[in-house]
Amino acid sequence: MLIKLNPLLRPVGANASLQQDPQLQRRLQQDSIELAGKTVYLNPFLYWRRFDANTDRWLREPGQMEEEQILKNRLRFYPEVVWDSLGDEERAVKAGAVEMFLKSLELISTFNPDLTSGQLLELERKMAVTKKKAFERWVAKSLKRRNQALLAEKRRYSRDRWFKEWQEWTCDPVTRKALVPISGLVLLAGLAGWFMGSQQFCRPLILQPGVQLQR
Repeated sequence: MLIKLNPLLRPVGANASLQQDPQLQRRLQQDSIELAGKTVYLNPFLYWRRFDANTDRWLREPGQMEEEQILKNRLRFYPEVVWDSLGDEERAVKAGAVEMFLKSLELISTFNPDLTSGQLLELERKMAVTKKKAFERWVAKSLKRRNQALLAEKRRYSRDRWFKEWQEWTCDPVTRKALVPISGLVLLAGLAGWFMGSQQFCRPLILQPGVQLQR
């Protein structure tokens, strides 16, 4: 049973397309595996047409699984990594990639319920080799978008809070009483400045004797 989810994977003309596009052929080889004469796709996003909105959100957003579940499976997909030596950002990316592996295996098992434990193990081994970097890139981009959204939300909240505090301050009766004389002083200072400027502009020009204006 073939899962026809991506237009690029349709059997009509597929061989010709693969021969003409080696890069597409490599991508298809990385995104699929042959098990007992059946093609199973490793890329979880190739199943997206069979998702509902909740499943799509669950797959795309990191942090949907419990941290304990991620910790138990870190060495399963990253046996070569010393996690304590990683920086916070790199650790978060790799933890997100572990989450992507677990989600992908759960989806593949759901859409291919007839796979045996041995076939699932073979599938997992190939996925660990071909999808690790792709999952890390996906998680890094997702975390960056999330951080940018959080930063924008914090800035919006700060602006709203400042405006609310300023509004409350200006509406306070004590503030209003203090602003009335201050506003009057500012107005008087402005009028005085305007008056002095107009007097300076209208002052007659006095010439020294013997000095004539040149026209």
